[in-house]
Amino acid sequence: MAKKIKLTDNALTVLTKRDYLKRDKDGRIIETPEQMFKRVATAVAGAEKQYGGIERVKEYERKFYEIMVNLEFLPNSPTLMHAGTKFNQLSACFVLPLEDSLEGIFKTMEQTATIARTGGGVGIPLSNLRPRGSRIKSTGGITSGPISFLQLFNQVANVINEGSSRRVALMAVMNIHHPDIMDFIFAKGVEEEIANFNLSVGVTDEFMKAAMNNRDYELKVNGQVVGKTSARRVLDMITFQAWKTADPGMVFLDKMNQKSPVNHLGEIQTTNPCGEQPLLPYESCNLGSINLSKCLKKVGRGRLGIDWDKLAELTRLGVRFLDDVIDICTYPIKEIEEMSRKTRKIGLGVMGLADLLILLNIPYASNEGLKTGEKLSRFIHEIALDESKKLGKERGSFPAFQASAWERQGYSSMRNSTVNTVAPTGTISIIANCSSGIEPLFALSYVRKNILDINNTELIESNNLFEKLAKKRKFYSKELIRKISETGGIDGLKGVPVDVREVFRVSHEIEWSWHVKMQAAWQKHIDAAVSKTINMPTSATPDDVREAYVLAYELDCKGITVYRNGSKARQVLNVGAVNKVASQPIVDDKRKWVGNGHREEELCPECGGELTFKEGCATCPACGYSRCLIS
Repeated sequence: MAKKIKLTDNALTVLTKRDYLKRDKDGRIIETPEQMFKRVATAVAGAEKQYGGIERVKEYERKFYEIMVNLEFLPNSPTLMHAGTKFNQLSACFVLPLEDSLEGIFKTMEQTATIARTGGGVGIPLSNLRPRGSRIKSTGGITSGPISFLQLFNQVANVINEGSSRRVALMAVMNIHHPDIMDFIFAKGVEEEIANFNLSVGVTDEFMKAAMNNRDYELKVNGQVVGKTSARRVLDMITFQAWKTADPGMVFLDKMNQKSPVNHLGEIQTTNPCGEQPLLPYESCNLGSINLSKCLKKVGRGRLGIDWDKLAELTRLGVRFLDDVIDICTYPIKEIEEMSRKTRKIGLGVMGLADLLILLNIPYASNEGLKTGEKLSRFIHEIALDESKKLGKERGSFPAFQASAWERQGYSSMRNSTVNTVAPTGTISIIANCSSGIEPLFALSYVRKNILDINNTELIESNNLFEKLAKKRKFYSKELIRKISETGGIDGLKGVPVDVREVFRVSHEIEWSWHVKMQAAWQKHIDAAVSKTINMPTSATPDDVREAYVLAYELDCKGITVYRNGSKARQVLNVGAVNKVASQPIVDDKRKWVGNGHREEELCPECGGELTFKEGCATCPACGYSRCLIS
C-alpha cells in the first residue's frame, strides 16, 4: 500500500487547510495523503471482521485503499478527516426534529451545535413552530415566531465558526402552508442575515397546482385552516427573492414523501444543507462519490467509451464501503445512532460528469448528454441495489425493512433503505481533480473563494482538458487563454472551432432549462435526491427563475436551487469579469412582472397609474395606493 499519488497544488491546499491530514499537539501535519487514505481504508475495512474474519478485513482494506489512492472513489469529508481517529464521526448529513416548545427548541439547538462541531450539516424543519403573534398558554405572552428562532440558531453557528476552520452548514425548511411563509421567504433580505443557513420552501402538490391555475391555497396551523391567499403571488415572491438573493430554494415535499422507501416510519419535512438527502428526524447519511472521469477506456483509434465493468466494480465497492461506515461510525447523539442503524441510508453519488462528457466529445447541453446522464444513473442504481440486496442476505436487511417500499416491491432483502444520491462534492472533487457532481464546467478559468476557511483563501482553477485539446488542434495561444480568464468561457472568441465550443460550453453559457433537464435525468434513478445548481446569468429575470421552478416540479425533481450570477456578494466560484452593475438587485424601479401573463396587475386599481414593486409590496407613486402582494 505504498503507492505514491500525484495531487494538484489545489488538492494539497485543501488537504492541509481543511485539516484532512492528522496533526500533532502543536498543530503540525504528521500525515501524508497516502497515509490518510491508508488510515481511512484500515478503519472502514475493520467493519468486515464481524462478517468474514481477518482475511476479509485485509482484502477490503486493500481494495478500499486502491480506489481512494487512485482517486476513483472518495467518501465525504468527515470520513476522510475522522476515520481511524478518536473523533470518528463519519457522516455528513443530519436532520433534527424541532418541537413547538421552548424546551424542544433549545434541545434542538444544543444538538445542532454538537453535530456542527463534528463537521456534519444539519437540516431543521420550522413548520411545527407556531406563527408570530400566537398566544403562549403557559405565560399568556405572545410568540415571536419561527424567524426569531432561526436567527437564534444562526447566532449559535456564528459562535461555532469563531473557533473552527470550517463554516457551519445548516438548512431551514418551512412548509408553504405556514402562516409565516412570507416572513420566511424574505428572511434573507440582507445577505449577511442568517448567513449560515440555506433556506428552502417546502411546497406541496396542492400549492403548485393552485399556483399554476391561479387559485388561492390554504394557510394552516396544526392542520387547521386559518386563511387563504393567492398561490401565484406567493410563487412570484419566492422566485423574486431567489432571483435577488439566491434564497429560498424549493423542496417538493409530496414527491419526497411519496418516493421515500421508509415512508411508513414518518414524514420528511426537510433535507440536509445541500438538498440531496431528504431525511426523517434523527436520520443521518454518509456519502461517497465515484469519479466518472476514471471510468473510461479506449474503444477504437483515438476514441474513448465508458468502462461499464469498472463502473460496476466501483459501485459495488462504494456501497460496501458506505455500509461499513455505518457500523464503525461514532454518532454524536444517541437518537441519531438508533435511527441511522434502523434505516441504514447510504448515498453513493458521482463527480466528474462534465469531464467524462468532454472526453466522450458529448456536449453537456444536448439530448445525447441527457441520455448519457440518465444511462449512467440507471446503471449505477441497478448495480447499487443488487449489491445492497446481496449484503442484506449476507448481513441482514436494515431493521425497518418490513413494510418498507422494498418489501412492498417484492424484494426479499435490502441492506440499505437508500443507496444513491448526487452530492455537490465541493472539496472532494478538488482533491480528485475533477468536475463537481453532475455540474457542467463552471468556467475554463476561475477563482474559488470562501470554500476552504473563513479567511477567504483563494484557489485558481483552470481546465487542462481544454488546454491540451487547443494545443493538439493548434488553436492554442496565450492571448486566447488571457481572454478566457476574463470571461470564463469561449463563447464568441475567434479561432475556436464550433465543435469545441459546444463541448466546452461552460455553466453560464448553458441555457437554464438544460440544467433542470440534466437534474431530472439523474433524479429518475436516484433513491434520495440530487444537489444541482441551476445557474443563470446576471441578465436573467424573475420570470426565468419562476419558470425553472415550475419545470423542475413538472419533471419530477425533488427540489431546486437557482443561482443567478452576482446575486450574492460572497460567492464561491468567480470568473474574472463579474458584471458589478448587473448584479445589483433591481427592486426600486417600476417592475413589469408579477407572473407570466398577468400584466394587468402593473396598473393601480385606483388611478390607473403604473405600480412600483418592492420587497413583496406594490405601491402607486401617483395616488399613494399600497398593498402587500401577500395578504
